[in-house]
Amino acid sequence: MQARIALVTGGTGGIGTSIVKRLHDMGHRVATNFRDEARGRAWQASMRDAGYDITLALGDVSSAEQGEAMVAEVERQLGPVDILINNAGITRDSTFHKMTPQQWNDVISTNLNSCFNVTRPVIEGMRQRKWGRIVQISSINGQKGQYGQANYAAAKAGMHGFTISLAQENARFGITVNTVSPGYIGTDMVMAVPEDIREKIVAQIPTGRLGTPEEIAYAVSFFIPEEAGWITGANLSANGGQYMGW
Repeated sequence: MQARIALVTGGTGGIGTSIVKRLHDMGHRVATNFRDEARGRAWQASMRDAGYDITLALGDVSSAEQGEAMVAEVERQLGPVDILINNAGITRDSTFHKMTPQQWNDVISTNLNSCFNVTRPVIEGMRQRKWGRIVQISSINGQKGQYGQANYAAAKAGMHGFTISLAQENARFGITVNTVSPGYIGTDMVMAVPEDIREKIVAQIPTGRLGTPEEIAYAVSFFIPEEAGWITGANLSANGGQYMGW
């Protein structure tokens, strides 16, 4: 497989780190973004100790200006971005009748607007080079909804609408655009949930367990090789059977 330049947003988190490692193991040169420099550098050092040379660039993906500057910095250090994984995301949970405009806007900006803010600076180069891979990390809750997550579910559902439109526009340029929708994954955030609540979640999953970040990274990697060039506009559900649809 030809080595490519890959950018993973939110790559310092649990799922993001696994995606970064997987792409690196596939032979690609990988970059991610940071907002807190001290935390970002510490993460980079720990990755280097584990044998992963990952490039960092400053950037808040909820800002169009910072998104563009981040891409420019990655391309200055590594070269044109061929693989983009829109993974960055946050939650600000609340039932809708109590939700504040800031809770709504923060989640929409970081989870959905970020897809525009980071993809827009790379798409023209991909079209010129006639090759590209773009993958959005959505969520099971963008498919089935979730109590207390109207903002998050709206953003994650919107990511797939973005995917299928972008896929149609760019298929003839050798660019594929797809979505991975994880279910409940055993990240630090989920493992911090009280055990009795986790048990109720697991009871709803046919496989009888939480997923792992590595399993989501594998799902992402499915869309990257040349052999995946005929798969575009797809959504790959990776949720242990908790939500099944056509």
